[in-house]
Amino acid sequence: MRRRQTWPGTTTRRRWSGRLRVNTGNTIVVIEHNLDVIKTADWVVDMGPEGGAGGGRVLVAGTPEQVAATPNSHTVQFLAPLLAVAAATAG
Repeated sequence: MRRRQTWPGTTTRRRWSGRLRVNTGNTIVVIEHNLDVIKTADWVVDMGPEGGAGGGRVLVAGTPEQVAATPNSHTVQFLAPLLAVAAATAG
């Protein structure tokens, strides 16, 4: 029986980018709520502002840093502190 591949929550971007061949010009669209995946993305499209009937609009599209600087996004309250911690530990 063939095993189905899934996206484990602890998978690093580097491991998957090699397997999915993003460096050869391919585009990969991932619908994700895991902040560790979002913060390492090249481009994020944040939809909302709510789920269901209260959502479906593009609030912001850009780098994770651009999304974190957008005040009308629920994502910013979780992503901005995560990026600040990453920047503080990197520099």
